[in-house]
Amino acid sequence: MIGRLTGTLVEKNPPQITLDVAGVGYEIDVPMSTFYNLPATGEKVTLHTHLLVREDAHLLFGFASDAERVAFRQLLKISGIGARTALAVLSGLSVAELSQAVAAREAGRLTRIPGIGKKTAERLLLELRDKMAGAGAAAPAAAHTSASDILNALLALGYSEREAQAAMKQLPADASVSDGIRQALKSLSKA
Repeated sequence: MIGRLTGTLVEKNPPQITLDVAGVGYEIDVPMSTFYNLPATGEKVTLHTHLLVREDAHLLFGFASDAERVAFRQLLKISGIGARTALAVLSGLSVAELSQAVAAREAGRLTRIPGIGKKTAERLLLELRDKMAGAGAAAPAAAHTSASDILNALLALGYSEREAQAAMKQLPADASVSDGIRQALKSLSKA
């Protein structure tokens, strides 16, 4: 099993990179969250890896953090979720966001990821409920519910997840849903 690789980044072609380790070039698929944080080509990089051995291929997946690799492995254990879908989930949501979505049972956040339909999202929520408990920072239930309601309202109004998250970072932690939406819309209109 290949658990970690450290080498020189040779190529970057999303979602695949090539890492030169002592003269051997490893082709590694990475989630976009890892891809965006990679240094320039020619720089040294360390990745936590997962080797998937199939009848027709040996596939190597790399992650910037061990938490991402653990989440990837949890996703692979779910019936009907393959490596490409698990990679798409981690490209669309950080480990903390995935944990929050599972805790709040937000199937809507998962269905925005390409390749995840309503039934798959519900299966993910059901099977990850106990496994993802310690993966992300758990917020108090009431605050988390209002935050998710504000986020869903902004997304329904047509803002991207990135814009909505940026606006929500400026909100006070104890903001009610209506006040939070109002303040978030004000900050989004200024941008």
